[in-house]
Amino acid sequence: MADCIFCMLANHEIPTNVVYEDDRVFCFHDAEPQAPVHVLLIPKKHITCLDDVKEEDQELLGYMMFKIHEIAESLGLENGYRVVSNNGEDAFQTVKHLHFHILGKRKLTWPPG
Repeated sequence: MADCIFCMLANHEIPTNVVYEDDRVFCFHDAEPQAPVHVLLIPKKHITCLDDVKEEDQELLGYMMFKIHEIAESLGLENGYRVVSNNGEDAFQTVKHLHFHILGKRKLTWPPG
């Protein structure tokens, strides 16, 4: 999608601090971190939110879940981490591109918001 900031980041049109990238996913540091480690994992395919996931996206989302552990390990999150996906306005989804926050390196409290 031409005006999506996450698509622009994944296409290297805007510089960012890349953590991991392959042909299906892109992971980068959050611009406003909420923990010492706070990265975002996005699919390179533009999917607006979890509500817009189609049956043909099942393999891609499973792949993303598989990659989260690998990325967390590479970031030294051996004592645990949190994975968050905000879906829609009430959940404070500010960028309309499916993404998973991976947060760690501090004690995370509950409830989160």
